[in-house]
Amino acid sequence: MAMAELCPLAEELSCSICLEPFKGPVTTPCGHNFCGSCLDQTWAVQGPPYLCPQCRTGFQTRPQLHKNTVLCAVVEQFLQAEQVRPELPDDWTPPTRAAAPNQADQVPCDHCLKAAAVKTCLVCTVSFCQEHLRPHLDSPAFRDHPLQPPIRDLMRRKCPQHNRLRDFFCPEHGECICHICVVEHKTCSPAPLSQASTDLENKLRHKLTVMYSQINGASRALEDVRARQQDVRKAAKLQGITTKPVYVPRVELNHELIKGVCQGTSELKNELKQYLKQLQDKKPEELIIPGGPGGHDLPHMPKPPRPVKKIPSKEYRPSGHPVTSPTHASPPSAPILVSASKLPTFGAPEHLVDLKQTGQEAEAKVPARPLTPVTLKAKVLETFLAKSRPELLEYTVKVVLDYRTAHNKVTLSEDYTVASVANVPQNYQSHPQRFTCCSQVLGLHCYKKGIHYWEVELQKNNFCGVGVCYGSMERQGHESRLGRNSASWCVEWFNTKISAWHNNVEKTLPSTKASRVGVLLNCDHGFVIFFAVADKVHLLYKYKVDFTEALYPAFWLFTTGATLSICSSK
Repeated sequence: MAMAELCPLAEELSCSICLEPFKGPVTTPCGHNFCGSCLDQTWAVQGPPYLCPQCRTGFQTRPQLHKNTVLCAVVEQFLQAEQVRPELPDDWTPPTRAAAPNQADQVPCDHCLKAAAVKTCLVCTVSFCQEHLRPHLDSPAFRDHPLQPPIRDLMRRKCPQHNRLRDFFCPEHGECICHICVVEHKTCSPAPLSQASTDLENKLRHKLTVMYSQINGASRALEDVRARQQDVRKAAKLQGITTKPVYVPRVELNHELIKGVCQGTSELKNELKQYLKQLQDKKPEELIIPGGPGGHDLPHMPKPPRPVKKIPSKEYRPSGHPVTSPTHASPPSAPILVSASKLPTFGAPEHLVDLKQTGQEAEAKVPARPLTPVTLKAKVLETFLAKSRPELLEYTVKVVLDYRTAHNKVTLSEDYTVASVANVPQNYQSHPQRFTCCSQVLGLHCYKKGIHYWEVELQKNNFCGVGVCYGSMERQGHESRLGRNSASWCVEWFNTKISAWHNNVEKTLPSTKASRVGVLLNCDHGFVIFFAVADKVHLLYKYKVDFTEALYPAFWLFTTGATLSICSSK
């Protein structure tokens, strides 16, 4: 394919993420093309749902992408045609150029002032037409002269003070300067234009990544709200169908039992009142105890089979005044009063038996007391301690490291899932969230509610730590180290010793050979568990805390070569 035919396709052959020609192009299900590495990095930060960077079409599961071989071949031909300059024959004559639609937009050749320029030399600061450009193409002396498309106002690119091209950029003053001005701006750390352009491009990529992450987070939050609204609607519809048959009969049964108990008690009370009233109406001589001197049985009074309850040995007159026992009673002519323990029950035992049975049934029907919050949290913690690794993996979340928090000695991989100690300090920009004293890094996303689980692979884990912390944890000073403050919890490997740290309190743990650590965070019930992961999971340590802020995954590395890798959620 000729160069002239490929030039109009330059924009179509560029990735909309990195704005460069495609490298390993892949095609999404919605039909858009991107560099394979650019799309992988973007989706690694986003997480599900995966959105097309161009049309924002969402995919719940990550699409399986394949290399677009046809597009890859077209890009290779385009790059080859752009790099290779054709050799001109000795009898070459410039072709007759057709008049452009708009002559005012053309840059004239500075040599002949007639033909339109095709290239501008940045060293000569001159624009050439095709004929006068031949020395730059043929002579080795001009091989190092950079050529660019025609530049109309070349003087604007020159320093007005020194009349030299501005090929440096001053970040402090935000302007382009020439190589002579560099001396005046030596305290500003000027950089070549190519390097400054690359730095600005990287900043723009990071901003786009953060924007994609924020958009994805907002989309997930919106989907969560919609799902909750749908659950509330379903619960409202099912409340009259499911809840009533389950709970209402039990409540009605309890009411019937209570009603029966109250009715039996009321009947017994009325009978006792009636009997006491009869006693008050009887004459004293009619209340003689059977077998006493001159006494006779009470008329129409059946003997009770057993007493209702124990009554003190004192006897009472109908008026209620106590008298002495029969051994110290008045002379035989005086009547002997009946003891309250001898009173007939009038069917009271049968009612008491029914009442007792009814009370036992009612007690059996009473529901168990609800669990207290402390008891509930303890039961939930025991449940998660007994779970297997496949059950824990159901709560797996995608953890991405936040380079804004990384210490200058911590280097991150391109997909922000691997952290290691660098031999040379990294040239990170200053940021209020960055650690300045301890070589640590936090996760990009925080967790305020729900249950979350992630695993970390440790390499050369002589000096490293894995934990969680509040976002308000200090970033400067020795108090910013994990576990040395009240805002962080971690498990730490220090040489051959393993310890759990919180609020500067150390708890020494048994040694383990596991090189993978699992972290289970339950924000709703207030605990974080650290597991040693091998064929099975083994408990390292657990903390029970009423969390007051959102929590971030946190990592600490110290020795050179130490590496922490976030395990894939697959």
